[in-house]
Amino acid sequence: MMNNITQLDAALLKKMITSAAAELANKRREVDDLNVFPVPDGDTGTNMSLTFSGAAAAAAEYETDRADKLLSKLASAALRNARGNSGVILSQIIRGFSKGVEGKKTLSAEDIKNGLVSSKTTAYRAVMKPTEGTILTVIREISEFAEENYTVFGSLSEFAHAILDAGEKSLESTTELLPALKQAGVVDAGGKGLITIAEGLVHILDGGEEIVSTEQTAAHPDAHGAAAASDVPVDIKYHYCTEFIINKDNQRRKVTQFRSAISEKGDCMLVIDDEDIVKVHIHTNHPGYVIEQALKLGELTNLKIDNMKYQHDSKVITAEQSAATEAKAAAAAKPKKKFGFAAVSAGSGLTELFRSLDVDEIIEGGQTMNPSTEELLSAVERIPAETVFILPNNKNIIMAAEQVAPLTKKDIRVIPTVNIPQGITAVSAFDDSLSADDNAAAMTELCAEVKCGQVTYAARDTVLDGTEIKKGDCLGICGSRIDCVSDSPEKAAAALAEEMTDDDSGIISVYYGADVDAETAQTLADSLAEKYPELDVSLNFGGQPVYCYIISVE
Repeated sequence: MMNNITQLDAALLKKMITSAAAELANKRREVDDLNVFPVPDGDTGTNMSLTFSGAAAAAAEYETDRADKLLSKLASAALRNARGNSGVILSQIIRGFSKGVEGKKTLSAEDIKNGLVSSKTTAYRAVMKPTEGTILTVIREISEFAEENYTVFGSLSEFAHAILDAGEKSLESTTELLPALKQAGVVDAGGKGLITIAEGLVHILDGGEEIVSTEQTAAHPDAHGAAAASDVPVDIKYHYCTEFIINKDNQRRKVTQFRSAISEKGDCMLVIDDEDIVKVHIHTNHPGYVIEQALKLGELTNLKIDNMKYQHDSKVITAEQSAATEAKAAAAAKPKKKFGFAAVSAGSGLTELFRSLDVDEIIEGGQTMNPSTEELLSAVERIPAETVFILPNNKNIIMAAEQVAPLTKKDIRVIPTVNIPQGITAVSAFDDSLSADDNAAAMTELCAEVKCGQVTYAARDTVLDGTEIKKGDCLGICGSRIDCVSDSPEKAAAALAEEMTDDDSGIISVYYGADVDAETAQTLADSLAEKYPELDVSLNFGGQPVYCYIISVE
């Protein structure tokens, strides 16, 4: 039943927003399942739901009788809660609508039209290379319909239904606009999420009962506390975290020889070769041997050796106490250093690796659990530094990271790392003697040279690029494409390594996940070392979810 109102006030708008958030939460799994890429990271619905639910909760608590002020609050909260690319784009759609209705206590059909046109403009500006057949297409065609037809309807309810119909038609068209969608026979996930929100809004505008969420969309766990609790494993095989810089004066001895000489003496090894210097990091029980080998290449600077066993045994306070103490100290602290780092990581081994590289804050997240802009902002604010480099380590987190800069007084530099190995290379290449601009440029350039592959299981049946994929198949993913389909993670990993190596390759790094047996991973590493005797093969426990193996070639 349609409502005959012609002006939308703040009270009704608040109910509409709350119900729309519940509707999206109830259907988030349905939206997740539309993700074309058949890996277990289909999280568009989850990201959009977490973004919009967080924003709706803030709006629900906000007392105002003005529609424009309520929408401004919603937009601000959406930006802070934005997760993944889809969440960031949704936050920009909301922001655009808010800008389009500034100064309006209640909203008419013309105001809604203006808001939608502004939504379209703001969303397209937020995306560097807009792609049609996505949520952008849906918001654009909705806005175009509203602009052409806002004077035709006698009530807001009629107008809203017509807009919804136009949006559903636009959503159906996405299947034909993107080959990947057509091949899979689905519509765009982000567009579906937007239409789901619209359905919740229209339901209340029609006078329907308030929608209640039946789906538990839990907020992202406190990443800072989680990381602190798992800082160092109890069973520490290699006690000494050893790192230094080699100023090369012996160009005749190759860095690959040095890598080979120390590779069997520890784990979490990083050897970054950059013209005149080599950055070295390794966990070992023989730091003296490592240093002796390094001296064959040149003089050492910035030498640091930490006994991780001693560090672990000396931790007598609980994670909760530690987090509380750190938060209190951070709140009172003024910037004490020039540069700081915040990195997104998932997996105890990878988190420990970043910590050993002096990353100040680890934000837990990645595939299936993209951190929000607010979580990234909180991590940045805890770092007592004037300039903070953010390493997203996932393409779906970059946009959320970029939204941090306008929310803080600190100088924020987002290094566009799209995977963990790129993040490791970036932070390893940092040079405290350089400016923020020079460091950002160098890190961006170096991480782009890192080849990375990932192995996971197919989450559903599909056909992609002419290849039939069954649920449970092992997928080797290189960049944004599926490189191979196999019956075992190890075979897929080996195929990825073969694809990524070339004459310029020097080292293969393998990070095995939480569900991979250490002996199985070691067998894989041994087979790679045998196949590529001219390359150094480094095996590290990553502990990451979703991906059995992460493999990088440098």
